[in-house]
Amino acid sequence: MAQQPSERPQARALRRWYAAVWVLLGLIPPAISVWDQPNSTRSSTLALLTVLGLCYPITGSFPGDPVVRRYAFLSVLIAGTGAVSYLTDGAASLLIVSLPHFWIFAGSPRRAVALSGAAAAATVAGDAVRQGPDGELLTGNSVAALIGYAAGVLFGLWMYHVVGQRDERTRVLTADLEDTQRRLAEAQRRQGAADERERLAREIHDTLAQGFASIVVLAEAARNGLATAPGKSAQQLTSIERTARENLAEARVLVGSAAQDSVTAASVARTLRRTLDRFTQDTGVTVTADLPDIDCDQTTRIALLRCTQETLANVRKHAAAGTVGVVLERHPHGIELEITDDGRGFAVEDSRGFGLDGMRRRLAELGGELTVTSSPGDGTRVLAMIPAEDTA
Repeated sequence: MAQQPSERPQARALRRWYAAVWVLLGLIPPAISVWDQPNSTRSSTLALLTVLGLCYPITGSFPGDPVVRRYAFLSVLIAGTGAVSYLTDGAASLLIVSLPHFWIFAGSPRRAVALSGAAAAATVAGDAVRQGPDGELLTGNSVAALIGYAAGVLFGLWMYHVVGQRDERTRVLTADLEDTQRRLAEAQRRQGAADERERLAREIHDTLAQGFASIVVLAEAARNGLATAPGKSAQQLTSIERTARENLAEARVLVGSAAQDSVTAASVARTLRRTLDRFTQDTGVTVTADLPDIDCDQTTRIALLRCTQETLANVRKHAAAGTVGVVLERHPHGIELEITDDGRGFAVEDSRGFGLDGMRRRLAELGGELTVTSSPGDGTRVLAMIPAEDTA
């Protein structure tokens, strides 16, 4: 039997099992019961049963409208049941075993009740015609057919009610699942947008904002020194130009018009050394650095550069330090970057700055961590660690 597009595999398997039961308990018993009957009765009954059995496949395997095919089979089943009842006694068993066909193929409870009722009437009529005008009005076969029909109607209506409740629960659960999936997708979209906004805010703070702050400080110093120290002012203007170009490059990276590796194309040691030299040139603060040439991936280089830029910006704005020390080391557990200064220090637990939180989140994305040690008057130590598996 060909499976209809809307038919579930479980329903198709159930139909196959029922078809086998129908043949074994519906068609074979009447065939056995007429084996010792006269040849005409036996031949006619066996022919009718064979026709019924051969007509069943048209419900699924023949081309054409499936509704028409199924109603054609039910029509043949009604006529065949009445004919078998006319030819032999005991056709009530064929009717009772055939009742599920009407509930499976009729399409609605009302049609199933009507068509199965027609089959029951045909069975009773065939039995009455076989009994003749002088026979019993209702034989045991007719009574069994009517009782079987009534029981079949009650059971069929109950099953429709149970199946309807199940389908309604399935529909409600499916609607709830679709609504949950929709809300989850919306939440994921909002979370993704929030994460992207946070990333952009962190990148802007660590790059463009720091660069603009440096430009403002250098511009003020250059303006104040135009009359008294023109050479120093010229050097500061050169730093302003260089910082502005770097900010432009960072902005292009942020909007996606330039590759991110253009910011840290060199090794991590050279990148950090260039940043420290710029810091010394702009601020006059002495920097001591131990920067071995360590191999690491692009993401790690950017993270170490951003941590260095943010820490140096904090030193410039808040520490009033005279010396800064930078040490880069590879350990078995990962890469460590330590930055210390001899400035005024601060109470770490009272710090609410965006920069430290941004560094912590950036390192956490790589499985690393940030440790800040400081107290008022004792300077500051910033230690960034990135695990080995993220730096290979």
